[in-house]
Amino acid sequence: MIDSVVTALRAPDIRRKILFTLGILLIFRILTNVPVPNVNQDQLANLFKSNQLLGLLDLFSGGGLATASIVGMGVNPYINASIIMQLMQGVIPSLMELSREGEYGRNKLNQYTRLLTVPMAFAQGYGFTVLLQNAGVLPAASFFSFQTLSLLLSFTAGTILLMWLGELISERGLGNGISFIIFAGIVGRLPNTVEQTLQVQQNAIALGSIAVIAVLVIAAIIFIQEGQRRIPVQYAKRVRGTRMYSGGSTFIPLRVNSAGVIPIIFAISILLLPSQIAQYFTTSDTEWLRNLSTAIVAFFQNPIFYNATYFVLVVAFTFFYTAFTFVPNDVADNIKRYGGFIPGIRPGRPTAEFLSRVVTRITIAGALFLGVVAVMPTLIGDITSVQTLRLGGTSILIVVGVVVETMKQLEAQLLQRSYEGFIR
Repeated sequence: MIDSVVTALRAPDIRRKILFTLGILLIFRILTNVPVPNVNQDQLANLFKSNQLLGLLDLFSGGGLATASIVGMGVNPYINASIIMQLMQGVIPSLMELSREGEYGRNKLNQYTRLLTVPMAFAQGYGFTVLLQNAGVLPAASFFSFQTLSLLLSFTAGTILLMWLGELISERGLGNGISFIIFAGIVGRLPNTVEQTLQVQQNAIALGSIAVIAVLVIAAIIFIQEGQRRIPVQYAKRVRGTRMYSGGSTFIPLRVNSAGVIPIIFAISILLLPSQIAQYFTTSDTEWLRNLSTAIVAFFQNPIFYNATYFVLVVAFTFFYTAFTFVPNDVADNIKRYGGFIPGIRPGRPTAEFLSRVVTRITIAGALFLGVVAVMPTLIGDITSVQTLRLGGTSILIVVGVVVETMKQLEAQLLQRSYEGFIR
């Protein structure tokens, strides 16, 4: 692998792409350490220690949210806009038709996603600003004050800037730019986490167990993420006009985990929302509302209930998102339209039913896998008694996915030059 890296760096165009990507990531890391004015860092640290939802949002902001930086919103609004656009394609026929128009359709959908990102960044920036003001991190101010408006414009501009930097990486660098920005934030926080763990934990057996579990978890994630069921498709010979087109064979790759980390994001957002709302009313002057809010917070802080509910929600959302993004009837119609068929299966409705059964079976494995990954940090912390260094399932999924995808792109470019690639 080291020889392959050296070989890749010797290729001028690949070297330029690697250096360009590293340069953009360096700019991003500098921006995450530029806070907005008048931030009380002590109050900010206490806020993040007591709020799990902010910790999840900080993950997708690349670490900029925990420092209240000018790019504190990170790419969260863009991710939310992308998810909304994906869901809307299933309910709005015009967007569905646009998604089928090849590169033109993809460019239009990307443009709509960028436009939707702006109001979402403004709305999320306002919510974050109010939260910081209520927690004493920022001085209180009205919505139309210069301080609040300048903060909203700063957060919105920071999101647009990161979105632009991510697209530059996708266009002129290596890999997916948005994923690389999240990846850089996760990896950038790892040295501080390891240092804190070594300061408070001296048990060599516990630390060794963490290292072994980390290797096993990464191997399992790669195995599941790359796992797929290949459905063979045979195309018969066709005659169009005076020309005959020979048939051929291909396959439909059905991934075991086609939903990625989206079910985890949905599940943890819904799971943390009731507790987050209830926390605002724990100091209410109304006795029944105060007691109810306190009971809800205590209920959701129960580790058994929390992890069990988290696991069930992740499994349920995995099935929901897979069913929403993969429509067997559309795939069967496309196969039939181009004269293809699955060996042993009649075209049309029988093909759709067969694909539905296969997708359901492999989604069970993918859903259970994501559920285990979601509750893994708590389980590992309880087993090893190391609470400061937690193997965040979402973080590992993102890091492994970005690394594997980048290696595949380098592999493809190296093979074009008849070089020996990374993946053997």
